[in-house]
Amino acid sequence: MRAEPPSGASAGRALPQAAAALVLLLMILVIVRLPWAGDLGMHAATVQRLRHSLLHPGNPLVDADTPSPYYSPWMLLLGAVARLTGLSVFVVLRIGALAGLVMLCTGVWRYVRTLSAHRAAPALAILCLLLLWGPLLFNWSGFLGLNSLALTVAYPSVFALGLSFHLWAWLTRVLRGEISWGVALGLGLLWGLILLCHQFTGVVASLGVLATVISARPARGTLLRLGAGAALGAALLWVWPYYDFFALFSAGADLEAIHRPLYSHLLQRFGLVLLGVVALGLRLRRDRRDPLALFFALGVLVFAAGGLTGHYSWGRALPAVLIPAQLAAALETVSAGRRAVRVAWAGVLAVALAVGAWTQVGTLGYVVGRDALPSAVAAKYRTPWVGYHWITPWVKYGDVVMARTMPSRQIPAYGPYTVAPGYPDVFLPDAARRDAAVTHYFAADTPAGTRRAIVREYGVRWVVGGRGAAQPWLRRVATGPGGQVLYRVER
Repeated sequence: MRAEPPSGASAGRALPQAAAALVLLLMILVIVRLPWAGDLGMHAATVQRLRHSLLHPGNPLVDADTPSPYYSPWMLLLGAVARLTGLSVFVVLRIGALAGLVMLCTGVWRYVRTLSAHRAAPALAILCLLLLWGPLLFNWSGFLGLNSLALTVAYPSVFALGLSFHLWAWLTRVLRGEISWGVALGLGLLWGLILLCHQFTGVVASLGVLATVISARPARGTLLRLGAGAALGAALLWVWPYYDFFALFSAGADLEAIHRPLYSHLLQRFGLVLLGVVALGLRLRRDRRDPLALFFALGVLVFAAGGLTGHYSWGRALPAVLIPAQLAAALETVSAGRRAVRVAWAGVLAVALAVGAWTQVGTLGYVVGRDALPSAVAAKYRTPWVGYHWITPWVKYGDVVMARTMPSRQIPAYGPYTVAPGYPDVFLPDAARRDAAVTHYFAADTPAGTRRAIVREYGVRWVVGGRGAAQPWLRRVATGPGGQVLYRVER
């Protein structure tokens, strides 16, 4: 007869599993609402262009025939779904968000199972990845804090990170035996796919792969097969027709300026992860080639090098520091030697997770709205962007709109173009000239004739601005939130 597990052990498994299930249910409800912030407009615009032309979509933001790194295999698939089904772009993004969430959760489950057989380990890992951050809210694409995930769940970075966990799990398992040529080539293709889907997440995935290989100490024949797989992945990057992957290495200073904030307020944003650093130290004492410790060390090396050399975009490798530490914190709860030590560790981790959950509790507002939240919770809620659906009855697909930077990050999501892109674009040769034209147009001392010339040069049909943007040759058509006005250009 099989012995029943102690009730305390059953509760120890059930509690993290129930908590993780509630968090994932919250994320599903967030997907239904799909709050808008950050780069969502860019990804919606990318799907818009692909649904109209899968082969030659052009620039996603401005009316120019240029490549774009946003045309990844994942976005190509979503664009094909939009084209074949006729579904709206935002419905397709919700489908993509759900697929990304499933890919992430199954990837975490598979990878954690390679590190621990304990049934509660995957649920604890999900909780640590989402909640073990710091007392200062932090949102950024490719970072898995609960609030950050709520705002970026439809982004390619989430799907790519889910693929990364699957890659690490697959690689860990096959390195425990004899790896075949077919498997090695498949691993290489998956690695290349991740890099194409989200380049920064691809760097994190690569560091995890390197740590896994170093930890496993494979034979020379295995290394040869893995090298062939890497070569195949690099070939995929080389032949991808939508943009030149290797040209991204020469990206300009705009990317460095944007990523400089990644190096500020580190303790406030990520302080709770120090618990995971302690766990990594304990794991390293037990195994000098622990894969999570090696992963963490490689991430620290790249992140530190970026800060020291001024290559602040290297800060996007920070998840390679955070993820192994967060996983180690979860795993120590189920793998520490004595039961008393595990119980003590679980208590400390529970307190840390509670602090992290309270920091990000405003995420509830993306499901129920601010008015339904208690005042203390509402104070932590950040209102998402309103969007520019109010211009769509008049502005059609392909129309060019003159607008400042923030509107330019949203308007292309509905099909129009803007004069200047709302985001840095390394493949747009006249990006600086376009930015200057927009700045000059909205400057108070710009003569009316100069404004008119800018409008004609870029084929502008609409202007979005305040009431002060009125001109004799502009006809007021609609008023939107915040006193914004849509003007039609009279030819």
